[in-house]
Amino acid sequence: MKQFFLPLYRKSLAAMVMAIIVFSACGYDSQATGDSTVKNTPRSTVTLNAADGQYMVGTGIFDITGPAAEVVMGGYAIEDQKTEGISTRLWSRAYIINDGTTSVVFVSADTWMIDLGVKLEVAKKIAADSELSQYYNEKNILISATHTHNSVSGASWYFLYNATQKGFLKDTMFATVEGIYESIKRAHNNIKPSYIYVNRGIIPNAGWSRDTLAYNNNPSEERALYDFNTDKEMILLKFVGTDGTERGMINWYAVHPDCIGPENKLISGDSKGLSSYLFEKDKGTNYLSGDTFIAAFAQSNSGDVTPNVPFTEFLGSAEEAAAELGWTLEEAEDFGFPFYQAYKEPRIENNPILNVIVERQYTMAKHLYNTATEKVTGPLAFRHEYVDFRSLYVTEAGRTTCAGGMGASYSAGSPADNPSPSPLYPLHITVNSPSWQDEYSTDVINGFVGTLIGVFWTESADPAYKECHYPKPVILPVGAMGINFDPEVDMIPQILPIQVLKIGSVAISALPFEITSMAGRRLKATALEKLQSAGVKYSVVSGLANAYASYMATWEEYQIQSYAAAGTWFGPNQLKACQQEIRKLADAIVSGSPVEPGPTPMDLSNSQWNFSSGVFFDDKELFTDWGDPVKEPNSTYKVGDTIAVTFWGGHPRSTLNYFIKQKKHAIYPFGIIEKYENGQWKQVYFDWDPQVEYHWKRDSVACNHCTVTWYTKGAAPGTYRIVQQGHQESGWTHIIRPYKNNTRSFTLQ
Repeated sequence: MKQFFLPLYRKSLAAMVMAIIVFSACGYDSQATGDSTVKNTPRSTVTLNAADGQYMVGTGIFDITGPAAEVVMGGYAIEDQKTEGISTRLWSRAYIINDGTTSVVFVSADTWMIDLGVKLEVAKKIAADSELSQYYNEKNILISATHTHNSVSGASWYFLYNATQKGFLKDTMFATVEGIYESIKRAHNNIKPSYIYVNRGIIPNAGWSRDTLAYNNNPSEERALYDFNTDKEMILLKFVGTDGTERGMINWYAVHPDCIGPENKLISGDSKGLSSYLFEKDKGTNYLSGDTFIAAFAQSNSGDVTPNVPFTEFLGSAEEAAAELGWTLEEAEDFGFPFYQAYKEPRIENNPILNVIVERQYTMAKHLYNTATEKVTGPLAFRHEYVDFRSLYVTEAGRTTCAGGMGASYSAGSPADNPSPSPLYPLHITVNSPSWQDEYSTDVINGFVGTLIGVFWTESADPAYKECHYPKPVILPVGAMGINFDPEVDMIPQILPIQVLKIGSVAISALPFEITSMAGRRLKATALEKLQSAGVKYSVVSGLANAYASYMATWEEYQIQSYAAAGTWFGPNQLKACQQEIRKLADAIVSGSPVEPGPTPMDLSNSQWNFSSGVFFDDKELFTDWGDPVKEPNSTYKVGDTIAVTFWGGHPRSTLNYFIKQKKHAIYPFGIIEKYENGQWKQVYFDWDPQVEYHWKRDSVACNHCTVTWYTKGAAPGTYRIVQQGHQESGWTHIIRPYKNNTRSFTLQ
């Protein structure tokens, strides 16, 4: 999350605190490699030899796009950035792997974060499924967010994440949970004997450090071990059926998917989503099929890594932008480099930053995929626990972690992506900074806010709380403030999951944080050190996994309070705590022993609130039908033209409301391009293709203008029509009905 309640003026923080005051099923790990509550193999008649690299593998994909209109977007946390359509859809990509004894599930979801509530709701869906519950539960399912900053908010149980949206959104949660569940179900239904191959490579120029000062505070001898100040390694898994059928791919590479800035209003998977699309396009992926090739560009330790450094004002320049893009200086200056923040355009053709970051990730993934020859071998295993980060004793530090606290530097925003125009405090401010001691700590507003918070949440005023977070000056004690209209419910999750999956020779450490480069390297080394004796050769960190709890910096980075350090909620020993727990889980895998499940997080599904407006009913102009074009397209166009047709349609949230009432999600495009071939109309492009965009705009109180835009570059000449479909809610009966209509045909030549 880049900025907190932007713009974050001093008076707005005080007002926010006043508003807060006013508003104010765990299984047991197995004794071997799996979980004693689940069965062994979905296809028990198949004989596997994991030692020779034979596994059962399933792949599945499903839509998780969510409400495409009038909902605050997730990632930048800016109230004015509300959805107005779809550039590219968001997907959940699920991979099931089984070695004949144990199953594990890895899910990569195109969304800004996976809330703890999402993980628990998915686990409920699995538990209620008589087939899936035999094999999978929250212990062996890992769900990781790509962290696209152009997804949709509202799918959280916690106040802090829902505040800009004015509360929890049932339709966002429904789309996310149901989509993830359906992707897992698809993967389960097409599980087949397969091989897994692993490869690794370096991408030197698809992400840069947005805080070299913080990175350079790490020990010099540690920094000397690495060629770069961010983690440039991509690790890739390739899945191939024993019959030679290509099944799928996962890669992990650390970079923020925020090439598209906060001025954008169209949903997009950003660089990782578009890279997945291009890879899947190469392989002929059919998103409507239950058995198709899928390619996940998953997230890793990207907490301090951004694609925008050369291109934005904080660290970049026109000269650096020109060098990265292969442009002349004049071309870069004419385009507007350097920008104040991430560029606004969602289309890859119009956004050179997005274009180059996609191309570099996609190209390396394609190379690693095509050259992967090393088989993954060995048994599977998993361990999972919940940890109370408010008070976990860290043996190495001789101290505990702290109840969550947001640092002063966090108010400055992400410096290279979307800095706050009016920050309360600058970057790198600590309690020892002269500016904090001389100005900010005695500031009237700061003092008033701190006193006010201390009155209602006394823990935040406790000297021990402040000392625990030292040298971070806490401006918002998010872990000490009960909210959600229940004083026992925190603003943020603090009982959090930690998980380790062992897939033969590959280990995946899953943590619910945006992990900085060096923190991620330490975590990978920790897991590898413990699991090498079990045959592990590759160690991956899966960030933003199973829950979301802001950032995690190293102890050294924490001392100078970078943006990521200010967002390291649980104090300076948070990373050491995670390393300690990863060691424990890894040791349990090696020894075949169980681990305690840990404290049970609260189920807050019935403690949600919302103050935002929804869809009351849909209307249209008199004497028109639902889906009628406001104006028909021309009769003839040339290849390369942009064709945009506006329809009288239903609100896109009416479609999700329809699926909620049906208790069944669906892959349902709002815009479709059809071509006339051999006497029939054939669907050729959908609104998940980058060539097709869906735009929504309100026309009067309840009328909706739904525009389908087709960028025809590269299309084959022929006869086409544009289809718009959706759902409309009656203002009289509130019955929601589907509609579908199309334009007249036109020629593309």
